[in-house]
Amino acid sequence: MDILHRVGVKTSSPDAVYDALTTVDGLAGWWTDDTSGDADVGGVLEFRFIPGGFDIEVLDLVPSKHVGWQVIEGPEEWIGTDVTFNLSQQGETTILLFGHRNWREAVEFTAHCSMKWATFLLSLRQLVETGTGQPAPDDLKIDNWN
Repeated sequence: MDILHRVGVKTSSPDAVYDALTTVDGLAGWWTDDTSGDADVGGVLEFRFIPGGFDIEVLDLVPSKHVGWQVIEGPEEWIGTDVTFNLSQQGETTILLFGHRNWREAVEFTAHCSMKWATFLLSLRQLVETGTGQPAPDDLKIDNWN
């Protein structure tokens, strides 16, 4: 089971999107403001939400093209899953192809996470385009799980 999304960000270069995906401050600007850790390859990023959170190992970085992570701590359904961000430029738009792959099975939590990823990816777009994202705890609430 995989979660996949495609988002366009109006920017003349993928560099700003890449920076928002590969720095603690950038990640805190669109996903959760309680972000810490080491954003280099081999490092572990810690993302905290109310309640809970995730620890994610940075597997690979290709400047302005690719970010690859693996979840090492968090909800049981997330552990061992892979998260990827692939960037390409099409005119004045950076295309972000997102994947959260290798779920063991599709469960109700998968549906929740797919929708939450969509809202957070729009927060990422908002951050790059306007300078202000909508990270947790001020994110768009979609159901009774957040």
